[in-house]
Amino acid sequence: MTTEHNDSNVLIEVQGLEKHFKNSTVRALNGIDVKINKGDVVVVIGPSGSGKSTFLRCLNLLEVPTGGHIWFEGQEITDKKNDINKMRQKMGMVFQSFNLFPHKSVRQNITMAPIKLGVMKKDEANRRAEELVERVGLPDKIDTYPNSLSGGQKQRIAIVRALAMNPDVMLFDEPTSALDPEMIGEVLDVMKELAKEGMTMVVVTHEMGFAKEVATRVIFMEDGKILAEDTPEEFFDNPDNERLRSFLSKVL
Repeated sequence: MTTEHNDSNVLIEVQGLEKHFKNSTVRALNGIDVKINKGDVVVVIGPSGSGKSTFLRCLNLLEVPTGGHIWFEGQEITDKKNDINKMRQKMGMVFQSFNLFPHKSVRQNITMAPIKLGVMKKDEANRRAEELVERVGLPDKIDTYPNSLSGGQKQRIAIVRALAMNPDVMLFDEPTSALDPEMIGEVLDVMKELAKEGMTMVVVTHEMGFAKEVATRVIFMEDGKILAEDTPEEFFDNPDNERLRSFLSKVL
C-alpha cells in the first residue's frame, strides 16, 4: 500500500474504511471504498444511524478511522507522518449546527482562520470576507453578531467562513437539517451556485430535490456500508437495490 497516489483527477480516494466506536458492538463504517474526482458533487443519503456523518467526518479525520486508507490530493491522510492540520486547510467543513463564535462579529468569524494560519494578511482577509458575504446576499450583516442572524443566515455565513480558506473540497454535514423549512432554500441556493462553479463537494443531506438537481453521483448508505452508488438519473429512476427502493418509496 503506497502512501501517495498520483491520479491528478482524483481528489479523495477511500479504501476499506472502517470505524468502530469503543462502546458499541456495531461497526459505524464497514469497508467503504469510494473515489471523489475534482468537480464531483457527491450526495450521501440513507436512514439515520447508517454511518453517513461518520463517513464525512472521517474524510478530514474529525473522526479517526479504525482501519482503511484515505488519500487527499495524492497524500495519505491516514498516514500519521502527514500533517492533517495542513491538509484540513484545503477541506472546508460546514456543520449542522453552524458552529459560529457568538462573541465575534461575522467579519471576525470569517477572517480569523485565514489570518491566524498565515494564509492571508488582515487587509486581504477583510476584502475576501466582504466579497463572500456579498456573494451570499448578506453584505449588510458583516459587522453584526451571529445572535442577530436567522438560522439560514447563520448557515450561509458558516459556508462563507469555510470558503474564506479557498478550499479544494467542501464537506457538508446535513447543512439544512437544523433550519426552518422556509430557510432551507436560501442555503441550498448557495450550494447550487458553488456546484455550478465547479467546487468539489461531498454532501450528507435529506434533501432529495438537491440530490436530483445538483449531484453528479448519489450514494446510499446503510449499516456502515455503501449499498448503491449511481448518477442521479439512474439512482432515483431505476434503483436496482431493493433496500434503496424501499427507502426512496418512503422519502420521495
